[in-house]
Amino acid sequence: MQMMKLLGLLVMGLGLSCCRPAEEGAVGESGKPLVVTTATMVTDLVRVIGGERIELRGLMGPGVDPHNYQPRIGDSGLLDDADAVFYCGLHLEGKLQDSLEKLAQRREHVHAVTDGIPKEKLLAPQEDFEGHYDPHVWGDPALWVDTVDLVVKGLSALDPDGAEEFATRGTAYKEALRELRSWADARVAEVPEEKRVLVTSHDAFFYFGKGFGFDVRGLQGVSTVSAGGLRDRAELVSYIKGRGLRTIFAETSVDPKAIAAVAGEAGVTVSKEHLFSDAMGEPGDVVEFGGEQYDRGTYLGMIKHNVNAIVEGLK
Repeated sequence: MQMMKLLGLLVMGLGLSCCRPAEEGAVGESGKPLVVTTATMVTDLVRVIGGERIELRGLMGPGVDPHNYQPRIGDSGLLDDADAVFYCGLHLEGKLQDSLEKLAQRREHVHAVTDGIPKEKLLAPQEDFEGHYDPHVWGDPALWVDTVDLVVKGLSALDPDGAEEFATRGTAYKEALRELRSWADARVAEVPEEKRVLVTSHDAFFYFGKGFGFDVRGLQGVSTVSAGGLRDRAELVSYIKGRGLRTIFAETSVDPKAIAAVAGEAGVTVSKEHLFSDAMGEPGDVVEFGGEQYDRGTYLGMIKHNVNAIVEGLK
């Protein structure tokens, strides 16, 4: 019963009061360990496992592109004050990456959650991201599962009295992620294999494509810092026409103008439902689809939104 109740909280994203924006309130005012996170997917992961035992601050809010994130004046102080820091790693955090790596060298309890994923499961870097693995691992829930134990271990080292609770919540979340993957497999099966072609604003969906059997193309590279050039745009238009596509997809954290221009040239439609790529939606943004409710401000809800949007756009 306890496990089912916890799973329900995970799915609906309740208890979001534990996660407050970095700019709100005084640091450490709750008396609980202060845990600072970066991208919204990491913040949600730590929220789920840490629960009410931690005071959680996320540096990046909904819709914020971590590749282009400009550190704010208060960020360095917040990171210095933190009892623990969790970030994605694999150079997702762009300009903040060097600071995070240096912090990890001189401080305990600083963790890149992607360190929990075996290197053989990571995708090789693309042309514009040379020397670094593709960081968009959350595209496949079967990979995101591998980040859970690292967070459980990190929070348990910070707060040993909470270790049992963290382990319980981690086990429940891994179950929820595996159920999410099974649900997504069933939805994707509604799209004929020849129609499983996903064109988006940038190359954030290769893990999704590998996991679910989609050919994936993006206008921009793995990092949104690199803009799609005219040659890339022309090649993408040609690809869209050659595959006979009817729908392509914008992303919530990337300016939609460029992908809209591609759609115009190719004579296709941009889906009304933009995909969440590098950031989740607003916490509490609960929607209903197919008789099911989910919160697009959580990882579970973000993936359900993306899968539903892709399936409905392509089938």
